[in-house]
Amino acid sequence: MTDEEDNYRVGHDEQEDGNVDAADLELEALQSRMKEMEEEAAKLREMQEKVEKDGAGGTSSAGAEDDKEAADTRSIYVGNVDYSATPEEVQAHFQSCGTINRVTILCDKWTGQPKGYAYVEFADPAVVANALVLDESLFKGRLIKVRKGPGLLNAIIP
Repeated sequence: MTDEEDNYRVGHDEQEDGNVDAADLELEALQSRMKEMEEEAAKLREMQEKVEKDGAGGTSSAGAEDDKEAADTRSIYVGNVDYSATPEEVQAHFQSCGTINRVTILCDKWTGQPKGYAYVEFADPAVVANALVLDESLFKGRLIKVRKGPGLLNAIIP
């Protein structure tokens, strides 16, 4: 064997060892990452079990219905709302009545365009009377209609 062949073999063997070392390192990194993912999955399963266990003794569907009905007693219907109105603008219009929990402007499910009416849920049912005073008030150049309920729970949405 010549010196060149020996040098080639030595260099070739070192290169193979380098590839093996790199492959071993990559394999170890993947195994480490897999172990981390399995530990994280176990933690998530524990958290899910805890939530399910706590949720089973918590609110029932009857309780949820009561919450929706309570929200309906605190809600008003607002008709003839300008199509360019935002929930923030509707909230600003009714802010003087009392604390507002939520403003919902209903939109067509196919086009995404507003339907021209909204629901405003207040924090306190007593505030609804204050909001009814704003019936036939001017909002964005239009006279709006303010009615008590039926709220989102009982609304018939075409």
